[in-house]
Amino acid sequence: MQLNDWLDQKLPEITKSLEEFNKEHFLNNNIIGMDGKEQIYQVLRMLRSALFPGVYEKHPIDESNTNILTGNNLRAAAIELRRLIEKCLINECEKKEREHGKCTECSDRANKITIDLLERLPKIRELLHKDIEAAYAGDPAAAKREEILLSYPSIEALSLYRLAHVLYLHKVPIIPRVMTEYAHMRTGIDIHPGAEIGEYFFIDHGTGVVIGETCVIGNHVKIYQGVTLGAKSFKLDEKGNPVKGIKRHPNVEDNVVIYAGSTILGGDTVIGHDSIIGGNVWLTSSVPPYSKVYNSQPSPIIKSSGTNEMI
Repeated sequence: MQLNDWLDQKLPEITKSLEEFNKEHFLNNNIIGMDGKEQIYQVLRMLRSALFPGVYEKHPIDESNTNILTGNNLRAAAIELRRLIEKCLINECEKKEREHGKCTECSDRANKITIDLLERLPKIRELLHKDIEAAYAGDPAAAKREEILLSYPSIEALSLYRLAHVLYLHKVPIIPRVMTEYAHMRTGIDIHPGAEIGEYFFIDHGTGVVIGETCVIGNHVKIYQGVTLGAKSFKLDEKGNPVKGIKRHPNVEDNVVIYAGSTILGGDTVIGHDSIIGGNVWLTSSVPPYSKVYNSQPSPIIKSSGTNEMI
């Protein structure tokens, strides 16, 4: 059978089958009004263009018009974000069935949340400046601060996380997680929007870093690639499902360095301030301030070239 003939005969049947399954299991009307992820990505691009004019644009901008560009980006981002937040809130609102068309609670909340995020943007910009400074101070390979802003995955991930964290604090469904997973997709750095991260935070290299939802990180913390700040285990309810909303991830106090490949687990695990955690360390218990934690030095076997002689 030729493809065109098959499409004419069978495609309607397959289309109908997919439609029925999605209606039963996927709740199309709850996918942010069928906008999906791309509209959230667009909001992020506009917000980051406002935070860093000229960095995320596709075309060069006129420096004399940056104020206009920033204002336009903020206005467009605010209108679209408010709409998306309202849809997410309505989807989960218990009142929507009995007060449909009369209750304005979700709309009012969406307005307040959007305004709060916009009002926090100067503080977020200041935090990101401090993150750039931490990268410049913490990486001898960093020649210029502009290089960090334009090329370091740490700043890419943190700029998206710090925006998403504000929405998470307001208990906005879905959107904050989509934002940080967008950063995860682009950088390989997985920061849950619920994590609390202080000032002057730097992730060197970045690939494979995981920071869990209830993790709390202090100021002047530096971590390397492959670090996991995760959960030790999951408490289950009577149905065998993971219990939500409990402390599962570690706290990292000020002035801590965590080297590549280390795994630190548990909601009751605290890394004391001014500590150093060596590479590939596995920790499930707390360490006091000023600790140095490392594994025993391995004993590699080295053969000299062209002989069987051991060195």
